[in-house]
Amino acid sequence: MFRSRPSSTLALLRQAGAAAALLGTALGAIAQSAASAPAAGTPPAAAAAPAAAPAALAAYKIVTASERGTYIQIGRDLGKFIAPAAQIELDALPSAGSPENIHRLRYEAGVKLALVQSDVYQAFINQGKAGDATAATIIRPLRVVLPLYNEEIYFVVRADSPMNHVHDIRDARINIGPLRSGTAMTTTTMYRLMFDQALPDSRLTTLTHEEALFKLTGDKSIDVVAIVAGQPAKLLTDMKAEARSLIKLLKLDPDNAASKAALKTYFPSTVKAVNYPNLLSEDLPGMAVKAFLVTYDYNLAGTQGKLAQFARSLCTNFEALQSQGHPKWKEVSLDLPQLGQGWAYYPATTRELGRCAQLRPAPKPAKQCSTEQKILGLCE
Repeated sequence: MFRSRPSSTLALLRQAGAAAALLGTALGAIAQSAASAPAAGTPPAAAAAPAAAPAALAAYKIVTASERGTYIQIGRDLGKFIAPAAQIELDALPSAGSPENIHRLRYEAGVKLALVQSDVYQAFINQGKAGDATAATIIRPLRVVLPLYNEEIYFVVRADSPMNHVHDIRDARINIGPLRSGTAMTTTTMYRLMFDQALPDSRLTTLTHEEALFKLTGDKSIDVVAIVAGQPAKLLTDMKAEARSLIKLLKLDPDNAASKAALKTYFPSTVKAVNYPNLLSEDLPGMAVKAFLVTYDYNLAGTQGKLAQFARSLCTNFEALQSQGHPKWKEVSLDLPQLGQGWAYYPATTRELGRCAQLRPAPKPAKQCSTEQKILGLCE
């Protein structure tokens, strides 16, 4: 609806050369995707129709982000482990990112849930308070279901770049990600916080991450590629070991004045080397933004009931999410902390999540084993 694939994508790939090949599937998979995608402007009906949902299930959609990002994996986990017990068929849809998700949750039929970055949600609130009636209208009826986890913010540069720290990007040519993406909002907001000025239009591009990485290592018309994704981010984990000779990640210096300014809004984080063994030899200090699960303030009894069932299933099946879903689920708590001014929880889900301790199965008591039982392998 909001996003079309540039017609030049295949041409860019053909011109990428040996440098792009070294980056492996993280950059190469877009070729197959571009070749098989419907042409720009093709009506949705021309694409393959999804299988019809069983009559007993409610067909809901959740909008996420890039097909190679963390959000879509989180959405698919919710569809696999949580939605079935609520009699919901939940389809995780890709998107350009958080700003688009807010628009689609507000106006697209069937979209009942969205994954949204905290700074994007807050930006809509701030614009509304500043007098933008459209922003106020869009954000006013949206409600939070659950705060999720921190998403890491990565700044990728060439391996031979003189830049080593995030605060070095001030005069660089930066790809902020597609318009209406969460990465674009985060990058421009962080830049303004750090340097007390807007990122000049002459030094920003709005390409997809894959296209920007080609230019970073190919014609070198880009100096920095900004990426926002919860670790481990598939785009980075898919890179081959040879990628380390081509690119590197910038680290945060928390004592730098510009970094301190950004940390008033964003959160300190650590990018783990174990998540990116082909890129990092040691952990890297960085920043992160909070992700939220968001819905609309539905007042129809049927929808309220379904979303309440969804929250109940989230409680009772939370252990499955944490043990079998994306590693980011291990950072999620079902507690509902106080939200900022202008934010509100959705009452139907809040009631269920508030009773979560009673809904979740009691943990099994630890078995007391003797030394002999342990030796015989009878104590598991």
